[in-house]
Amino acid sequence: MATRIKTTSGGNVPQSKADAMRDIKAIGDMQRELGRIQADLNDEIANLTKRAAPKIESLRERLTELQAGVHTWCEAHRVELCGKGKTANLVTGEVSWRQRPPSVSIAKAEDVIQRLRGLGLFRFVREKEEINKEAILAEPAEVAGIKGIKVVTGVEDFVITPFEVEVGETA
Repeated sequence: MATRIKTTSGGNVPQSKADAMRDIKAIGDMQRELGRIQADLNDEIANLTKRAAPKIESLRERLTELQAGVHTWCEAHRVELCGKGKTANLVTGEVSWRQRPPSVSIAKAEDVIQRLRGLGLFRFVREKEEINKEAILAEPAEVAGIKGIKVVTGVEDFVITPFEVEVGETA
């Protein structure tokens, strides 16, 4: 795992090559320890999830059954519950019917766009204009001096990569 440093912040500055080597080793040790801690946490989360999964699933199934039953009963008694309204207070809770706003679903957008264009229905096709940064990077001299455009080059990152061995699975 490489550590990318964009600016120096003071801290402990090695005073020799040996000090720098020692600090790089310490960086690698710390990164591996962080990795171990993260792996342990993930293992614990996986174990907790595995232990709770049957109870969660059972509660979800029961919840779905209860919701379906209440929905069925309320649908059968909607006029009695709400009259001309859309909400009923049942003391322990409220039930309501709400009309969803209209929505549009598109399958195979490129095909639909072609059909709309073919039918002359251009108002239903949105054209998006945006700056082509790749073209600017390819020809920076062409845009030199244009207000609002800045081509940044020559930024150097300092990277520390402690040596480590990858351990793979054995067959």
